[in-house]
Amino acid sequence: MSVTATRLDPALYQQLLARVDACFVQAETRLGRPFPRPQVHCNMRGRAAGSARLQTWELRFNPALYQANQPAFLAEVVPHEVAHLLVYALWGEGRGRSRVLPHGRQWQSVMREVFGLEPSTTHSFDLAVLAQPTIPYRCLCQQHQLSVRRHNKVVRGEARYHCRRCKQPLERVGSSQ
Repeated sequence: MSVTATRLDPALYQQLLARVDACFVQAETRLGRPFPRPQVHCNMRGRAAGSARLQTWELRFNPALYQANQPAFLAEVVPHEVAHLLVYALWGEGRGRSRVLPHGRQWQSVMREVFGLEPSTTHSFDLAVLAQPTIPYRCLCQQHQLSVRRHNKVVRGEARYHCRRCKQPLERVGSSQ
């Protein structure tokens, strides 16, 4: 298994890799055939917990959501993404068959029959752990919170933001501009 990790404790990362491998062992036992192990990356950002890249045989996971929801992540997200790879290996393109739906009947079948899980297409993790730091700005009528990315654009002179209510330009709180 090829490995790439970002901002994740090595012990947690090893647990994730062990769970991916355990899912493949479970599938191999149940389906009676071997499967190659995927590359595993823990570098996803945003609201998604994980994704499977079928053609490149890779799994990607969100380190912030994993760290904040370890038991549920290992129990639900990892088998969910592994199931996508298994479906592609069993019924995917290149096998002379029509394209399978990402969460279609084959995927649902793998979730139930291989992993013993009720198929669910989305997670219900608290997304508060994904909150990014903000910088306070103000206009004539209220205070605003700009993302670090927008703040940096202001600092570099690449952007200027205005209040939607009073239409005045936003100024950084505490700045002498």
